[in-house]
Amino acid sequence: MDRNITRYDPFWTESDLDDWFKGFFLRPVTVPGQAPLQIKMDVGENDKAYTVRAEIPGVKKEDIAVSIDDNQVSISAEVKEEKEQKNGEKLIRKERYYGKVYRSFALDQDVDEGGAKARYENGVLELVLPKKPESKAKQLTIT
Repeated sequence: MDRNITRYDPFWTESDLDDWFKGFFLRPVTVPGQAPLQIKMDVGENDKAYTVRAEIPGVKKEDIAVSIDDNQVSISAEVKEEKEQKNGEKLIRKERYYGKVYRSFALDQDVDEGGAKARYENGVLELVLPKKPESKAKQLTIT
């Protein structure tokens, strides 16, 4: 008979508790039997705009949100998956999963929110984010 003995420390320190909670709410969305869902991105740039291509497969475009605040861009998506397995008329198993994935990043230059465009097709979100013209410092004449 093989027994595993585990040491139990009833006096957790505050840092132990912090470590436990640190990853508790920030775990990636997982669907049973599949790899964790993450937003994978490519970001390109030319003189006039940034181009972002984000892979968010299996999500409806109505469940995707994009926000722009100066040079900060955030993408979030609601993941909803339902699976049902039947054996004739008898329901054997039903699984539901609801979760949210989120990705935020900063660009080198502010984005002109009014000219930004988004398109979602075949699981890929494409953003065209025009750059705001850089403000030039104005030299004041002293009289």
